[in-house]
Amino acid sequence: MKNTLTYKGFTARIEFDADDNIFVGRVIGIRDIVGFHGGTVAELTKDFHNAIDHYIAVCKKRGIDPQKPYSGNLMLRIPPEVHAAAAIAAETKGKSLNQWAASVLKKAAETSCSK
Repeated sequence: MKNTLTYKGFTARIEFDADDNIFVGRVIGIRDIVGFHGGTVAELTKDFHNAIDHYIAVCKKRGIDPQKPYSGNLMLRIPPEVHAAAAIAAETKGKSLNQWAASVLKKAAETSCSK
């Protein structure tokens, strides 16, 4: 079961509120709080899109940039032996360390999110 929605580069985590019998979502990866809800998947998706569009419009009106979920830059501190093993694995695959790490992280994230 997938419990996320994505729209215009923003991702939201979805949960079911059994007390109110609705789906509730919140945008993740930004400090601002952007929430939404719906009684059906269609309502939830529509409210999510409206929430993102509203967030972007409010930011524009205030003259500020919407918070970007992630920049694409990731700094890791790992033990030297892990760094060396990763570099060797990347070279074995004919990839740069950055390309190799991106593919490994993507696969791990997809596996984790699909559970």
